[in-house]
Amino acid sequence: MGSTGTFQGARVVVTGAAGGIGAALARRFAAEGARVAVNDLDPARVRAVAEDIGAVPVPGDASAVVEEARDALGGAVDVYCANAGLASPGDAAAGEEVWSAAWDVNVMAHVRAARVLLPDWLERGSGRFVSTVSAAGLLTMVGAAPYSVTKHGAYAFAEWLSLTYRHRGLKVHAICPQGVRTDMLAAAGSAGELVLAPTAVEPGDVADALFAGMAEDRFLILPHPEVAGYYRARAAEPERWLGGMNRVQRTWEATGR
Repeated sequence: MGSTGTFQGARVVVTGAAGGIGAALARRFAAEGARVAVNDLDPARVRAVAEDIGAVPVPGDASAVVEEARDALGGAVDVYCANAGLASPGDAAAGEEVWSAAWDVNVMAHVRAARVLLPDWLERGSGRFVSTVSAAGLLTMVGAAPYSVTKHGAYAFAEWLSLTYRHRGLKVHAICPQGVRTDMLAAAGSAGELVLAPTAVEPGDVADALFAGMAEDRFLILPHPEVAGYYRARAAEPERWLGGMNRVQRTWEATGR
């Protein structure tokens, strides 16, 4: 599956697919001829998406969906899109339940999916794991410590999967957009309005970026290309980068948060 033309008949699972990026990914895979299973916590919304694009609805917790989705697709999965996520705003004082939920959805759901999928993928020498991370996983996000920390974890896990199994046929892609016009952006509140909204793209733009990246077998998918420059600056000049981000923090505080 080195190019988009090979997704005809591919068996694809997309979590968090009731709207936003997940729905856009599911729609694009279906348009490419894939057999798609869509997952989300909201049964009515995920069934509506499934009906619209000719997919199979598999409602429920993303952490426990793999085996049911695999059965619904005839016993195998070729592409798994770990897209479900929690925005999780808050600072270091955020409650244990906030941190635990963010860790469970943003990181451990990916780990649990890989745990189920890897034996078959490694045996047949092919498989594709798509992780919807966020630019916050490469950089950070003001006002959202649980989100920033767990998205770093999601990126680290995708990176580890790629470096560990690429010679055995596993292709991994980490999607790291900045603002995307979804319910999650709306939930980001004033911090999202300040940092993300000005350059926000549509969910379909994220799907386009993923398919362009898959055609080139690229690990890092940047719907906002400028993120590459920010990432380089963060690594090369961390003090300067942190100072710049602190100015964003102070601007946010001055607007009343």
